[in-house]
Amino acid sequence: MSILSLPEEEYLYPGCGSCPGCGSLLALRHTLKALGKKTIFIIPAGCIAAVTGLFPKTPFKVPMFETAFETTASLASGVIAALKMKGKENVTVVGFAGDGGTHDIGIQALSGAAEREENLLYICYDNEAYMNTGMQRSGATPFGTTTTTTPILGKKVNKKDLPLIMAAHKIPYVATACVSYPHDLFKKVRKAKEIIGTRYIQILSPCPPGWRYNINQTIEIGKLAVRTGMWALFEIENGKFRLTGRSRGLINPTKRKPIQEYLNLQGRFRSLREKQIEILLDQINNQWRTYQDLASKARALINNIL
Repeated sequence: MSILSLPEEEYLYPGCGSCPGCGSLLALRHTLKALGKKTIFIIPAGCIAAVTGLFPKTPFKVPMFETAFETTASLASGVIAALKMKGKENVTVVGFAGDGGTHDIGIQALSGAAEREENLLYICYDNEAYMNTGMQRSGATPFGTTTTTTPILGKKVNKKDLPLIMAAHKIPYVATACVSYPHDLFKKVRKAKEIIGTRYIQILSPCPPGWRYNINQTIEIGKLAVRTGMWALFEIENGKFRLTGRSRGLINPTKRKPIQEYLNLQGRFRSLREKQIEILLDQINNQWRTYQDLASKARALINNIL
């Protein structure tokens, strides 16, 4: 897929109030390009809610509702029901929430929507902390990360694996993406649009003030997250797991870039000690062993069918 094949149409007006270099705004922009104008967005409290500005002004060219932190999936369920009652079809309802509003505050409503098999596309823009309220740690914050609520030795537990938690709900589509790989992101959102049922996509969205790097390094840092194995690109379609894009060749750890290339660019990892880096590497390798097992099971299933 070439850059020229991406739609030229923009569904955000210029002048959004995001921080310079904001990865979450890139996630929103590419998501809107993939979905088109017959879309309704549900936005909870968070960075994107702040970007949209004060009522009655908004940069969105599609309908958008703002809601409380915990109610993204429940409000989306109500919108889906209203559209059904009105006989309106071919409208994609999207919950677009940050990691705090997804991994922590909003997981109950999201799990309920998945259990009810709501026809909902839920997208988490993952900047790995509560960035809009002062950079506090969230369930998505990686081990060892320094935040305002883990200021001394960093977070002491691993990142919550919400993509695999959502896959355990047996929903038809789960995927991960990264703003540094817009073609992979675009294709996954476009694919999810055509699937019926609950779909979940988690997009890694680097954050300059929260991750403490220069504003011109967002794309570089996103690429390093993937190439070091800190972040994997994959999709799980009807239970079948497969790695995508740059992640396809990284099952072998020797093919990954040294993790220090990723950590050294970010102030949030400056307090890491050698022992903590070793623990982080063990966690990454364990995660990739899980991916290898899932990929092997998917290949075995396909071979049995054939």
